[in-house]
Amino acid sequence: MKKWVFAIFLAVVLIGCQRYQPPADSLKSQEGQKTQEERKQKVRKRQNWGKKELAQKFADPVKVKGIYLSAYTAGLSGEMDKIISQLDATELNAVVIDVKDDNGMVTFLMDSPLVQEIESCAGYISDIKALTKKLKDHGIYRIARIPAFRDPYLAEAKPEWCCKKADGTVYRDKNNSAWVNPYKKEVWEYLIEIAEQAGEAGFDEIQFDYIRFGTEKGMNEVVFDEADTEGKSRQEIILEFTEYACKRLRRKGLFVSADVFGSVIFGKEDAETVGQDYEKMAEELDAICPMVYPSHYGNGNFGIAYPDTQPYETVFNALAGSQNALSQTESKKPVLVRPWLQDFTASYLSRYIPYGPLEVREQIQAVYDAGYEQWILWNASGKYHYDGLLTSKEAEDRPREEGETRPYPEEKE
Repeated sequence: MKKWVFAIFLAVVLIGCQRYQPPADSLKSQEGQKTQEERKQKVRKRQNWGKKELAQKFADPVKVKGIYLSAYTAGLSGEMDKIISQLDATELNAVVIDVKDDNGMVTFLMDSPLVQEIESCAGYISDIKALTKKLKDHGIYRIARIPAFRDPYLAEAKPEWCCKKADGTVYRDKNNSAWVNPYKKEVWEYLIEIAEQAGEAGFDEIQFDYIRFGTEKGMNEVVFDEADTEGKSRQEIILEFTEYACKRLRRKGLFVSADVFGSVIFGKEDAETVGQDYEKMAEELDAICPMVYPSHYGNGNFGIAYPDTQPYETVFNALAGSQNALSQTESKKPVLVRPWLQDFTASYLSRYIPYGPLEVREQIQAVYDAGYEQWILWNASGKYHYDGLLTSKEAEDRPREEGETRPYPEEKE
């Protein structure tokens, strides 16, 4: 099977190499070769046009109301048709799709030298451009999810890039997954290479997940080479990668966002451990996406005995904290916050409630009441409570105004 996939991949690469051949000279007039100055003027005109187009795009971003989909789901044409019909029928206007999954597998064939070298392509999505075109035709904003430093496959394929303990053994989390070293610039290039290919495939935005260090006990035993760290803290290197990714990918006309722990908004110790500086990252990114799932907060957070049982109060308090934290910054540009919301039941908790349409709507309302406009729902299975959302007509007829109360779905038996 692996040989068959590689053969197809090789054929695609060979065909794709043609794009790098020198183009025919299109700068000749009937009188012959254009002068050097005429060439320069034409190039400047093209560049200025491109800058204006990008400026307009970034000045008017989409107000995202989205859902997450795994690459496996996205690769099933029939299933995607059903999901698109739900997006057409509701207020949803965006999807987040795995371009690299949590195991480190790239989800469609791409012209990436390192992906080819380590054979990290799984090919779950057979025709990515057909998929992104279909989504675009339906007016759906396309976000490519790329887990950054939790990449078990890359860590095994390139052990010199992974996190290691002082005795030379590989750091592994509770799932026995190795992590790559955020200080390694080679890892950065791999991530950017995949992100650029996602842009060429038709995605509008790159969203980095796991843009952090591991959090489990063994991570304290990891040793980083001084030649790599150059004296930089965890927060400093994650911010540096964020700045680098934004600079590189914006040149390609791509928006850049990142997922962060909701807890880093409040906890300095948590923020330093994972390497996420909420305020500074928010200033660099086109959107910062705090994961404010009620199930992720410990008992007693925000004065709530069991946060998972009170979705509205938990999300509102978390995002009120975001507003407070970001109000302290001296950012010269608006900071866009797009929280992840919970559309799953956290039955692994000792105290939890089933999540359905009402709980989804309560969280969305909390987003609006906290002063934000965008959100994304998470369910790893891709199964969502669409009846907790406004219909497309309701969304069109009822533009949100400050303080407006959203209709709640009727509570079902």
